[in-house]
Amino acid sequence: MKISIGSDHAGFELKQKIIKKYPSFDFDDCGTFSDKSVDYPDFGHKVANSILKGNAEYGIVVCGSGIGISIAANRNKGIRAALCTSVEHAELSRLHNDANVLALGARLTKERDIYSIIDIFFSTNFEGGRHSDRIKKIDYI
Repeated sequence: MKISIGSDHAGFELKQKIIKKYPSFDFDDCGTFSDKSVDYPDFGHKVANSILKGNAEYGIVVCGSGIGISIAANRNKGIRAALCTSVEHAELSRLHNDANVLALGARLTKERDIYSIIDIFFSTNFEGGRHSDRIKKIDYI
């Protein structure tokens, strides 16, 4: 599975740990490549663009809280980034919302929980059905 991954400086260390922990994933690392201060929107957009160009099927974005980088990713039509802080969020974001980007908060979510969230997010399939019609309403502009 090809996954674009990106973070700001606050998420850099966690991004590196995720890449190392999941060697079976084919990661497209969109940066950042150090813990030097950078702007999170740049990396939310890079991950989104990678998916929209067909370079990856899914994405992971990481910043301190997960909020800013998920907002940036979601500004791209066709991207459904879900900030998940629990396995329930991860499961429902895939089942009902067909989320294609997982957003994580490196400073607010425990690392052990993050790996469970990743496992559920990438092992849960979209239910379709009534949820498909709702997904079509997201990109209305």
